[in-house]
Amino acid sequence: MVADGELAEEPAQAAADSRRSGFRRLRWVLGTALLALLIGEGVYLWPRLHESWQKLTEIHWGWLVATIWLQAVSMSGFARVQKQLLHAGGVAVSQRKSVAVVYGATAMSVTLPAGQVFSTAFTYRQTRHWGARPIVASWQLVFSGVVAAAGLALLGAGGTLLAGGQIGPLKLGVALGGIIALVLAGNYVSRHPGSLEKLLRALLTLLNRVRKRRADHGMSTIAEMLGQLESVDLGKRDGVLVAAWALVHRGADVACLGAACYAVGADPHVAGLLLAFAAGKAVGTIPFAPGGIVYVDATLIYGLTAAAGLPAAQAVAAAFVYRMVSFVLVAIAGWITFLFLFRTPQVDDAALEKEFEQRRL
Repeated sequence: MVADGELAEEPAQAAADSRRSGFRRLRWVLGTALLALLIGEGVYLWPRLHESWQKLTEIHWGWLVATIWLQAVSMSGFARVQKQLLHAGGVAVSQRKSVAVVYGATAMSVTLPAGQVFSTAFTYRQTRHWGARPIVASWQLVFSGVVAAAGLALLGAGGTLLAGGQIGPLKLGVALGGIIALVLAGNYVSRHPGSLEKLLRALLTLLNRVRKRRADHGMSTIAEMLGQLESVDLGKRDGVLVAAWALVHRGADVACLGAACYAVGADPHVAGLLLAFAAGKAVGTIPFAPGGIVYVDATLIYGLTAAAGLPAAQAVAAAFVYRMVSFVLVAIAGWITFLFLFRTPQVDDAALEKEFEQRRL
C-alpha cells in the first residue's frame, strides 16, 4: 500500500523532471542558435578578416589612447550621475568611491551570467553602506537607469535627425521635454510625498481585498517609504547636474566609438555613428550572453558599415578596438577594483543582500 505522502511526492517530482527537461531543451536551442550565429558571422567576415588585421597592425596609437581616455570619461560621468542622485537623497559620497562602484558593477554586469542582477545588488549594498536609506538606494538605481536610457534614446533620435530620417525637431523637442518633465516630477514627488499617499493607500486596500488580508495591512510600510522619500530633494541644481553628467556619460561613450574608427583609419559619418552606437547599446540590453558578445559586435559592424559608411574591413577593426576598450578593458579594471576594494565582506552584507532580494521581489 502506497502512503499518501509518496503519492503527493510523485506529481511534484514529475513536475521537477519536466522543468529540468525543458531547461535542457532550451539550453540546446540557445546553444545551437549561438553556434549558428557564430558560423554565420564567420562566413560573412572571413574574406574581410585579413584586411581588418592589416588595419589593426597599422593602428594610430594616438587615437587608441584617446579611445581609452574617452571611455574613462564616460564611466566617470555615470559615477557623477550616481553621486548627484545620492546627494539629492542626503547621502554624501566621494567621486572616487562612486567611480569604484561603477567599475565593479559594470564588470559584474558584462561578465557574469545574470550579471545585471549581481551588479544591481552590489550597487544597492554599497549605497546602503554609504548611509542611503532603502528607498533612496532603490530610487537611485531606478532613476539612474532611466536617465541613461533617455540619453541613449536622445542619441538615436539625434542620429536619425542628422541622417534625414522622419524624426523632426518637434519630436526631438518632445523627447527633451520628457526628460525635463521626468526630473520635475521626481522633484515634486520628493517634495510632496503626500500626493502619492492617497493613491498608494487606495491601491494597497484593493490589493489587500484581493489577497483577503486586513485593509490596513502594509500601511505602516507605505508611511515609512514616504517618510524616507521626503529626504530626496532633487532640486534644480541637482537635476541640471544629473542631466549634464548623463550627457557626458553617453557623449563620451559614442566619442569613444568614433575614436576607435579614427584609430583604424576610418572616417565615419556622425549620424551613422550615432545610429550604430544606439543600436549596439540597445541590443546589448538583451541578456543573451555576457556583455552581449557576438550579437553586439555584429550589430556594431553592420551599423558602422550600413549607416556610418565604413568599409567592412574597417568596421570590423573599429568594432574590435571599441569592444576591447569598452568591454574587455573596463571589465579587467572593474574586477581589479573589486578585488582590491570590495573583496572583504562586511558584517551586514548578508542582511543587505536579503533586503535587496525582498525589495526586488
